Amino acid sequence: MSDDVGRKAPFPGRSVIRRGIYIVPSLFTIGNILCGFYAVVNAVKGYEAMGRVAVSTDLFNKASVAIGVAWLLDNLDGRVARLTNTTTEFGVELDSIADFLSFSIAPAILAYTWGYGSTPGLEKLAWGVSFFFLICGALRLARFNVMARTTSDAFTGKTRKLDKRYFVGLPTPGAAGLIAGLIHFHPLPIPSLADESRHFNSLLLLSLMAALALLMVSTIRYSKTIAIGSKVRHPFITLPSISLLVAGIWFYSQWMLVGLASIYVLHGPLLRLLGLLRYLRTSKPGEGSHSEPGQV
Repeated sequence: MSDDVGRKAPFPGRSVIRRGIYIVPSLFTIGNILCGFYAVVNAVKGYEAMGRVAVSTDLFNKASVAIGVAWLLDNLDGRVARLTNTTTEFGVELDSIADFLSFSIAPAILAYTWGYGSTPGLEKLAWGVSFFFLICGALRLARFNVMARTTSDAFTGKTRKLDKRYFVGLPTPGAAGLIAGLIHFHPLPIPSLADESRHFNSLLLLSLMAALALLMVSTIRYSKTIAIGSKVRHPFITLPSISLLVAGIWFYSQWMLVGLASIYVLHGPLLRLLGLLRYLRTSKPGEGSHSEPGQV
C-alpha cells in the first residue's frame, strides 16, 4: 500500500518549479514594459527641461538607452520561452503589448520631444508624423501576430507561404533601434541648435520617421538571422567575433549601435533591389511580355 501511495504522490516541489519556469519569460517581458515606460517618462522630462541643455541631453540619452535595453529583453524573453518550452498565448499577447509600448509609443514620443516637436512651422506636421509612425507600428505588430497563427496575409487576406527565415516588413524593434541609436549618438536635442540647423535636422528626422513607418507596413523581407556566426557555426570563429562585437559596443556604443541599426534597416531594401536586378539580368528579352500577371 505504501508503494501505491508513493507512485501516486508527485514530487512536492515539481509543480512549483514548473510554475516558476513559466514565469521567467514574463519577467523579461515586464522588464521590457518597464524600459518602455522609463523611456517615455524621460522623454517627457527632457522636453520639460529643454531650457537646461545639460539636463535634457542626459534625459534623452537615458531614454534612448532604455529602448536599447528593451530590445535586448525582447530578444531574451522569446529565446528563454523557446528553450524552456514555456511559450503560451498569454505570453505572446503580453509581449505584443510590451513591444507596442517600447518600440512604437516610446520612439514616437522620443522623436517628437527630442527632435521636431517644438520646431516653428512644423508643429502640425510633427504631430502627424509621430502618430503615423505609431499607427504603422501597431499595424506591423497586428500583422505579425496574424501571420504567426495563419498563412494568410493580414492586409489582403490572400493565402501565402510563411517563410520562417524572414520578417515581412521592418520589425518594430529595428525601427525603434535606429531612432534610439541616433539619439544615443547625438543626445543634444535639436531645439537647442541654431535656427537653420534646427529646421533642417527636424525635416531630416521627419523624413526618417515617415520612411521607417512605411517600411514597417511594407512587404519587404528582413532576415531573422542577421548575426555574426548565423551560418558559420565553428566556435573558434563565432565566439571571437561575438566578443569583438560586444567589446565594440561597450567601448564605442554610440558608433556601433547607430551603425548596426542602420545596417539592419537598410539591408531589407537592398536585398529587394538586388533581387530585382538579378531577375532583370536573368530574364530573357521579351519574356516579361508573355508572362501572366502575378508571376513576377
